[in-house]
Amino acid sequence: MNRESFVQTNRRVYDRMADAGDPLCRPATEQELASPLEVVDKAGWLGGPIEGKHVLCLAAGGGRQSSLYAAAGATVTVVDISGSMLELDRQVAADRKLPIRVLQTSMEDLSGLDDQQFDIVIQPVSTCYVPSVLPVFAEVARVTRPGGLYISQHKQPLNLQANYHRQQHGYSVQHAYYRDQPVPPPSEPNRASKRLREDGAIEFLHRWEELIGGMCRSGFVIEDMIEPLHAKPDAEVNSFADRATFIPPYVRLKARRKGDAATSKRLILA
Repeated sequence: MNRESFVQTNRRVYDRMADAGDPLCRPATEQELASPLEVVDKAGWLGGPIEGKHVLCLAAGGGRQSSLYAAAGATVTVVDISGSMLELDRQVAADRKLPIRVLQTSMEDLSGLDDQQFDIVIQPVSTCYVPSVLPVFAEVARVTRPGGLYISQHKQPLNLQANYHRQQHGYSVQHAYYRDQPVPPPSEPNRASKRLREDGAIEFLHRWEELIGGMCRSGFVIEDMIEPLHAKPDAEVNSFADRATFIPPYVRLKARRKGDAATSKRLILA
C-alpha cells in the first residue's frame, strides 16, 4: 500500500465523520471555553497561562482543540488532512473571532510552516494513521522552538495488538508486535472496537522504541508520561472500560525541545 492511498482513505473517513457530526468532531462547549486551561491542562504540563504563545494543534481539526487553546489566549495554527474537519475550525474561529489559522496537510509534511515557529505543539491521538512516526517527529522538531513543548497522545502498541472480545483470562494478543503492515480491522466489531477504531480507517502499530526512542532521537527530552485512566473494574464485559481494565488504550507524553537556537539548527540540518 502506497502512502497516498492510506492518506486518501483516512481523509475520507474523517471527512465523513465531520459531516455526520461524530462526537470526535464537535467544538468545545460554552462551559469548557469559559475555563479552557482547566480542560486542556489538567496535568499542569503547560506551566501556567499561555497568553501570547504560538500553538500548533497537529492532526487536531474539528474545532475543539483549536478553540480551547485560542480561548486561553494563544495564537493557534491547526493542521489536519481533512477539509471537513478544518471547516469546523474555520466556523468556530469566525463565530468567536478567535485567532485560528488552518492548514490542510498531513502530519508528516509541515513544509507550509516556518522553522522554530511554535512554543507548544499539541497532538491528540493520530500517529496511528501513518506508517512511520519518525517523519512526524522530525517535522515537529523543526517547527518547535528550543525549550518548546511537544505534548502528544498515542495508541499504546498492545491496544492495537489485542482482541476486542474478552476470553476467560482477559483479552488475547492477536497481532504481531513487529510489523510493517497496517493492523487489520476488527473481525467482529463490538462496543469496545467501535470506541477504539474509526470505521474504515487504516491504522499502524508503533513500537515503544519508535515512540519514545524516535522522539528522543529527533531532538526532544521526555519529561513526563501519563496513561489516561479509562478502566472500570465493574464495567460490562466487552465494553471499552472493561477492555481498558486489562489494556491501557493510550499514552500521553510531555516532551521538551532540546538546545539553543544553534543546536536546534544543527539537528534540523543533520
